Amino acid sequence: MTIQRMDNVLIVVADLDASVAFFTELGMELEGRRPVEGRWAGRVIGLDDVRTEIAMMRTPDGHGRIELAMFHKPKAIAPEPRDAPANTLGTGRVMFAVDDIEDVVARLRAHGAELVGELVRYEDSYRLCYVRGPEGIVVGLAEQLS
Repeated sequence: MTIQRMDNVLIVVADLDASVAFFTELGMELEGRRPVEGRWAGRVIGLDDVRTEIAMMRTPDGHGRIELAMFHKPKAIAPEPRDAPANTLGTGRVMFAVDDIEDVVARLRAHGAELVGELVRYEDSYRLCYVRGPEGIVVGLAEQLS
C-alpha cells in the first residue's frame, strides 16, 4: 500500500493573524479557521488538555495546504536559536513556484519578511531565494526562467 497524497504541512505560530496575512500575501487562500480542542486532539499529538486555533491555507491550484496552528494551551515552545540556520536538524522550508520573484519578495517584506541569503540564478533554469517571515518561517521562492 502507498500513500494517496501529501495532505498538509503544519507550522506552529504565536501570531495566527500575522501568519495568515503573510501566506495570503504570498497568494494562498484561507480555506478555514477554527478552534481545535478536546481529549481526542491531545491523544493524537501526545499533549494533555490541548486548546489550539488553526487556519488551513490552500495553494491557488488547490493541491497544497499549510495548516497554521496557534497553541493557547499548552503554550508553544520556541526553538533555539530563534532564527536557526538552514543546516539545523529538523529545520525545513516550504518552497513555492512564483511568476515574479522580485514582486513577491517586495510584497512579503511589507509583512516583515527578510531575505535569508541572496536572490540567485541557477543556470538558465530558475531564480531562487529564501525569505524568513513571521515566527521565523522560512519560505523558498522559485521563478522558472523561460
